[in-house]
Amino acid sequence: MARKVMARPDTARPSAKAAANATPARKTGRARSGRGLFSFETLRQPLISRRVFLVRMAWSVVIWFAIMLFGLAVGMAGYAGFEGMGLVDAYLNAAMILSGMGPVSELHTQAGKVFAGTYAIFSGLIIVLATGVVLAPIIHHVLHAFHIDMDDDGKPD
Repeated sequence: MARKVMARPDTARPSAKAAANATPARKTGRARSGRGLFSFETLRQPLISRRVFLVRMAWSVVIWFAIMLFGLAVGMAGYAGFEGMGLVDAYLNAAMILSGMGPVSELHTQAGKVFAGTYAIFSGLIIVLATGVVLAPIIHHVLHAFHIDMDDDGKPD
């Protein structure tokens, strides 16, 4: 004897019309593919609007600022810990090294000198990383705009 299976109302699929008019029950907060901060538009997608580009740039600047604050905090902690500097002197030395200007105060301990050299290398990497975070959206936007102007065969319109 064949048994008839009936779908429960809460698991039944909605009709196409109902699905088209439905709104999601809740947002998960996760970015969909292609919608994240560093998910740039692909070759086949149109150029983003100026507003979306400016929002992307604003987030890049926020990330740049956070990277710089992190680098400054590492330097201040190192100068305060290894050289016994006060917070103002540690800030001054860390900011000068991070900006590429060089140290201000004379270092007295071997550990402080090793830290200063290591921090100088670290600061150079921080500058390169932070610059890349800010320039990536600009470079991508310009290249994408040039690419849109080309036909499928790779020749300009």
